[in-house]
Amino acid sequence: MSSAMTTQRATLIGLLAPLCWGMGVSLVRGIAEGFGLAQGQTLLYITAAVCLFFVIGIPDLRTVDRRYLIFGLPTANASSLCFTLAIFFSAGGTQTMEAAMVNYLWPALTLLFAVVFNGVRSRWWIAPGMVLAFCGIVEILAGGQGFSLEGFISRLLEHPLSYILAVGAAVTWAAFSSMTRAWGGSTNLACLIFCINASIYGVLWLCGFGTQMVGEPSAHGWISVILGGIAMGGAYAAWTQGMTKGNITVLAAASYFTPVLSCVFAVFWIGAKLDSSFWTGVAAVVVGSLLCWDATARGMKPLLALEAQGRTSAANRIWLRMTGRGSKR
Repeated sequence: MSSAMTTQRATLIGLLAPLCWGMGVSLVRGIAEGFGLAQGQTLLYITAAVCLFFVIGIPDLRTVDRRYLIFGLPTANASSLCFTLAIFFSAGGTQTMEAAMVNYLWPALTLLFAVVFNGVRSRWWIAPGMVLAFCGIVEILAGGQGFSLEGFISRLLEHPLSYILAVGAAVTWAAFSSMTRAWGGSTNLACLIFCINASIYGVLWLCGFGTQMVGEPSAHGWISVILGGIAMGGAYAAWTQGMTKGNITVLAAASYFTPVLSCVFAVFWIGAKLDSSFWTGVAAVVVGSLLCWDATARGMKPLLALEAQGRTSAANRIWLRMTGRGSKR
């Protein structure tokens, strides 16, 4: 298969990730309400790990770049844990929504890391594109109640931990995406990531952390576990594949649509209602994402050409200088 076909196929697979994440948000909410945070996450990740085991399996760790194991794997686990704890420590629904807003800095950070660390060239309008897309996300998540900067600052000063964890989740996920491009090769660690996450949340569950339930487990809750595990597992596997061989700028721009898809799916799964602010936010996300894509579309070509020749970009070698020049074994 030609390099261009490989890139196109990997990009198409990666585009499934925002779709799966969009489905997963409402499902995860239902799981947390029915089973509690730690127990719900444990069940979710066990389900996802089982699905991934039969689909992609666990890779031979002897063939995996050591830097990817030492730095990439813990970074992915840290991202999941940071986001879950950010939601857990949120003081009320408003702060939960704001923590989600902060976490959605990760698409912009993924683009930024692609430029700084992975050798993707960009043009100046990537900056307004990022800002516009993020403002669209804020509008979508804030809904009809609107977003108050003064209230946000007040809650940030009063309960900073949730926001710090949300920033940590965004930074670590963008870093994992960049590391996957630099060191992932043909390896997909999604199944291993979910096994470790399930173990972490299992320990938290046994320790009694986040075990409060809103209601009793129901058929709806168990269906949410199954569908949520499939959606989240599929998202991780697809994203890792896309980051490894696909067009990372297209995937990063497309990831801005995750909250849009989440809101649309919530209409069908939990009966949410969409108001005019949602469509205003969608318009901003669309325009901002197109600006980001156009600013980096030409810049991906030199990187793909280098990778086709089995070489790496000068910017990509920054990771090597930061973490040593060891071999892949």
